[in-house]
Amino acid sequence: MRYYASCVLLFAALSFYSCRETGAAATDQDTRTEATKKEPLRIGMVTGLKPEKIAYYKELHANTWEGVLKKIKECNIRNYSIYFKKIEDKYYLFSYYEYIGDNYELDMKKMASDAVTQRWWKETDPCQQPLSDAAAAGEIWSPMDEVFHTE
Repeated sequence: MRYYASCVLLFAALSFYSCRETGAAATDQDTRTEATKKEPLRIGMVTGLKPEKIAYYKELHANTWEGVLKKIKECNIRNYSIYFKKIEDKYYLFSYYEYIGDNYELDMKKMASDAVTQRWWKETDPCQQPLSDAAAAGEIWSPMDEVFHTE
């Protein structure tokens, strides 16, 4: 099971407030019609990073495979960022992205079944050190609760 399964659970918990209709105009990055325009589902996640894998992980993401980027976009994920931080003597990755589609679970299954994405995860997964809650659930990334947002 991937961290996307955690996102599905997070989606269910957050959907009551994250998917309300808005009056915002569509942009060229957002191809949904005005009638289906919804606020994006904002996802924040955290995982550890193995010290001996820091350089490799950064190198991978400095040269992210084109097929991975294409699949992210096809699966309705936008504004995707990953941050790196050393806290005391441990290293962490914090990710943030926005989901703009209508069926998060289906899009995450589509991503997980993609051969290029699976190869990418074979490179990135060994770099990461799941937090205890994620490890107990067989996941890599732990969902974070949003406590503030402004546009």
